[in-house]
Parts: sequence; structure tokens; C-alpha cells
Amino acid sequence: MTALVAAALAVGPMTVGSIANAEPNDVVSTLEMTEEIDARHVNLYVHSASMDRNIKIQVLRPADTSVPRPVLYLLHGAGGGVDGANWTAQTDVDSFFADKNVNVVIPLGGAFSYYTDWKRDDPKLGRVKWATFLTKELPPIIDQALGANGVNAIAGVSMSGSSALALAQEAPDLYRAVGAYSGCAETSTPIGRQLVKLVVETRGGGKTANMWGPTGDPAWSAADPYVNAEKLRGKFLYITTGTGLPGEHESLDNPRLDGNPTALLNQTMTGGVIEAATNACTIHLAQRLGELDIPATFDFRSTGTHSWGYWQDDLHKSWPGIATAIGA
Repeated sequence: MTALVAAALAVGPMTVGSIANAEPNDVVSTLEMTEEIDARHVNLYVHSASMDRNIKIQVLRPADTSVPRPVLYLLHGAGGGVDGANWTAQTDVDSFFADKNVNVVIPLGGAFSYYTDWKRDDPKLGRVKWATFLTKELPPIIDQALGANGVNAIAGVSMSGSSALALAQEAPDLYRAVGAYSGCAETSTPIGRQLVKLVVETRGGGKTANMWGPTGDPAWSAADPYVNAEKLRGKFLYITTGTGLPGEHESLDNPRLDGNPTALLNQTMTGGVIEAATNACTIHLAQRLGELDIPATFDFRSTGTHSWGYWQDDLHKSWPGIATAIGA
């Protein structure tokens, strides 16, 4: 039976400030409510102090909760997961993790934000401080609410494939493993900037000048996983991309396409062009990590577009390495 349980009923108000030992008048992040759906499924509603709004967090609990378990944070693509293009609707994430001993934490929101901290509020997208939320505000709340053991991994697709790498660089002690599926690990190169603007401005209606400033602002390089590749040393890295050429999931038999020829054409054409661009970025990152002698697992698929069928495959293939890294 679904139960709505205020966090205060169990442990009192669960709060965390963006800065330790916050002053009494400082606004703090708070677990507002826990929605217990069943033994494996929980929704947490967390108030972000930095963004001053509540964020819904979907949680898949471990198969065995008798001891503290690690956490895998799964991030969504450009739509932030609120548009139906999300892990739970488009993949078998629920059944895949049913027998695994890890807390899977899936934030809902962050559309067109690159899950970073923006310089200024945006007229369209509002106050965007996702890096602060994901790396400082949310983890201690998750660890306390779920009884987790403080060991974490992060993975993302498309937009958040880039973000997962950047967040791991920003908070180097937080994540032991990173999965980046079809992300462009560049933000300061011409191709990287173009992809960022495509997501933020063309699709999201926001302004990249409010995110990282005008072209040439140091913030673009500061957020660039390629530029900051040295900060990925010591983590398990699993990074994937296709070529953009049609593959096994470009078929009307693909249940995500529901036999729709128009959807198939869009996945093949638009998804092919986007994946070809992320492929170029990923080749550059592989070269850079090789130059730095930083170990990483790259899966360069010979076919495949920018679409969920391949990302489900990527999650499956990357999981053994991620699980080993976090002890799941």
C-alpha cells in the first residue's frame, strides 16, 4: 500500500546546508516527504536550498537492505526526465536492478541545464544550481534517508553523459565510478559549444550566456571534461558512443517506436546526426585520457543512433565494472 510519510515522523526534520555548520538563519536543504510505494520503490521530495524548490527523487532500493549499500545516481538527458524520455519509461532499469545490492537514485528535473551551476538566473529556466544540489545538498540526505554507506557512482545519457564526467571532476571524492553514454565530453570547442547551444537554446529556450557566460568565458573551459581530464584519474570510467549509422534498434520492431515510421525516421536521421557528433567528442576524450595514461573503458559501437535502446545496453554493459568499483 502506498504511504505518504513525512520525514519528521521518523527522524525529525532532515536538513543539510550548502555549507557545513550553517548559521541558524541560513536556508538549508530538507527532505520534505517520503513516499513509500512498496519495499523496492520510494520517492523522496527534497527541497533544494540553492534553487529554492522541491525536487522529486525516484529510488530503487537494494535487493538486500540488511546492511548499508552504495548509491548509483542516474541522470536524464536534455528533458530532465519529466517528458517521458526517462530511465524508468524507456529502459528496463527497474527489473535490471531488482536483484542487485545498490540504491539507484534518479532525480527528476534539470531540463536543458547540463546539471551545472549557472552564473545567473535565466528568464526561461529560472535558478539553476544543479551541481550544488547533486554534489553537496542531496548526497547527505540520500545517505541518511536510505541508510547508504557513502560510496557512490554516477551515470548519464546524452546531455548528462557530459554532466556525469563534469560532476565527477567537480566533486572528485564523491564518485568512484562514472558511466557516460553518448555524451559530448567537450564544452569549450566549436563542436562542444554548438551541441550545448542546441540543447540549452534551441530546445530549452534558455541562454548559454546565463549558464557559462559569453563564448570565451573561462567557465566554458572550467566545465569541460576534456580540458579537465586529469581530474578523472583513479575512477572507473565507462564511456560509450555509436557512429550514428543505423543499427539493431533502428527497426519498427523497437517497442519504443511502437511501429511508427515517422518516429523511426527521426531516430535514424536526427539521432544519427547527434550521435555522429558525440562520437567525435568521445574519440577526442579517448585520445586525451590515453595521453594522460588514465585507464578507461571505451565502447565505440560500429552502429547506433542517439536513442534509448543503446543506452539500456550501455547500462547493462557498464554495470559489472561500476559494481566492482563501488562494492555492489
